[in-house]
Amino acid sequence: MTPAFIGIDWGTTHRRATVLDVQGRVLAQHSDADGMLACAGRFRASLEALLQRWPEAPPDVPVVMAGMVGAVSGWQEAPYLDAATPLTELARHLVPVRDAPAGSRWRLVPGYRWQDDAGHVDVMRGEETQLLGALRLLGQVAGDGCYVLPGTHSKWVQLRGGAVESLRTYMSGELFALLRERGTLSAAMQTAADAPDAQAFARGVAEAGERALSNALFGVRARVVTGQLAPASAASYVSGLLLGAEWHDLRRWPEANGTVRVIGEPALAKHHAACAEQLGHVVQLLDVQAVQLAAWQALQAQGNMR
Repeated sequence: MTPAFIGIDWGTTHRRATVLDVQGRVLAQHSDADGMLACAGRFRASLEALLQRWPEAPPDVPVVMAGMVGAVSGWQEAPYLDAATPLTELARHLVPVRDAPAGSRWRLVPGYRWQDDAGHVDVMRGEETQLLGALRLLGQVAGDGCYVLPGTHSKWVQLRGGAVESLRTYMSGELFALLRERGTLSAAMQTAADAPDAQAFARGVAEAGERALSNALFGVRARVVTGQLAPASAASYVSGLLLGAEWHDLRRWPEANGTVRVIGEPALAKHHAACAEQLGHVVQLLDVQAVQLAAWQALQAQGNMR
């Protein structure tokens, strides 16, 4: 069957492509490590090599790319949309790729910029596409509410009327990686257990609500050197501290009430579900692949890229 649409989730380190037919059914999928960092200076060549995997695709097949490929440090900046722009209008704001071949229809999905009355500002790029997919799966009215999209930079989003009412980003994934790679806690965190320590994780979640995060993190070293925490459990404890800090922050986010929907890879989603259960919150886990597919189907159905 002839490809009618290609959606690409093009992140910092990874790239995932989905090929749809004219009815929105999946024809093929492909994942690789040619993310934004690996493609610096050769984005067009990298995309053309990817498209060669499907020689039956017509030259003008719509190719829609979301994620860091549209950042200022990516291929070409797709400027942020204001948070008041409904997610269902994303297709109207796709940005053409300037150096695309003549006759092609290559487009970038813009990110979102949010700011409150006090001047606090936040941004996201890539997650807006997944939120569109969630709305397609759940329905715009039922899709209102609080979402967490965990990852290197964890995004917490409140949707109302299909638009971003509030947005908060937590650098939990990046901090975990940095703490594990270097610094005071790295030696203990690299002593891996055979499996995550659920009890150590739960202790970290609880501790995150009782002390300032930087103080609680140094407490990991204190616990290890005094024998109160096994080095093999340190990584789980730190994970609990970092993710727990996100969930405890809900106390300062009154508009985020009710069920929290989690859109993320299974391992991370499971950790967030454990935090929620421990702290008395209700979560709904949404399959990240189903959400992403629904997003591409929505953009294909709404898009007019002639």
